Amino acid sequence: MKKNIFALSALLLSSTAFAQSELTIENPYTRATPPNAVNSAIFMTIKNDGDKDRTLVSATTSAANKVELHTVIKTDGMMKMREVESITIAKNSDTILKPGGLHIMLFELTGPLKEEEFIDVNLNFANGDKEVFKAPVKKVMAGMKHKM
Repeated sequence: MKKNIFALSALLLSSTAFAQSELTIENPYTRATPPNAVNSAIFMTIKNDGDKDRTLVSATTSAANKVELHTVIKTDGMMKMREVESITIAKNSDTILKPGGLHIMLFELTGPLKEEEFIDVNLNFANGDKEVFKAPVKKVMAGMKHKM
């Protein structure tokens, strides 16, 4: 009986090692919203420790009815958000999703995003892999002081 338990434990541990992702999600967060806001965004760093580029093709969360991958471009002297079909996370590098750059846009929020809460986020990649994590909700202007 002990041999069977040991063999099963070894099998489970080895399969877990192979199932580990080469991607790491670091410092994810979403912006807190006032009660009637309908949009927000998610930011993070995605680290790819693998030897192949990875392509993020979509994201989902129960916090929003519509989720899009976005970037910000400068056109005619104005900054404009644009949807992108995918975001490439190059092999052995980091891709930063941040305000004013690449980000995940949340439309038609299902309710206010309140500071110190968390939302579930699913990232979907072109190869069929998924990354699931909780993103904390943070106040946008935390730490900033206004001068009059």
